[in-house]
Amino acid sequence: MNQLTVRLATLPQDLPQIHKIRYLVFQIEQGVDPSLEFDGKDDESEHMLIYQGEKAVGTVRLRPLDADTIKIERLAVLREFRGMGIGRVLMEAVLARLNETQIKTAYMNAQQPVQAFYERFGFEPEGKVFEEAGIPHIRMKKLLR
Repeated sequence: MNQLTVRLATLPQDLPQIHKIRYLVFQIEQGVDPSLEFDGKDDESEHMLIYQGEKAVGTVRLRPLDADTIKIERLAVLREFRGMGIGRVLMEAVLARLNETQIKTAYMNAQQPVQAFYERFGFEPEGKVFEEAGIPHIRMKKLLR
């Protein structure tokens, strides 16, 4: 496997790569409506990209909710690159990035089938399973400091 590299995205230059990954994963694979996926919040968020060699294979969005709270959203890895630890490396980079900030709490609405993946990073479920974009989700929270 080629070396994995994670970096903060540069906006707006990297948005086409980010949107392509999200389009393939969320719209094509999962059938998410484009109006839900592309919600107009990309410009107010920080994004990360993960590369295998020269190819962007995954992305995640970090959207501030307030000075102390961030919401981790839109984590996506291209289908043909799953099962290789790419999501794990991306989440480790997210948590390292958040440790560089004063953010105290991270939230996410995790797709229920991958809840255990996020639990391995210390996220805990809150509340009941709900449907978002036709997919079962669970709200998850992690205290960072």
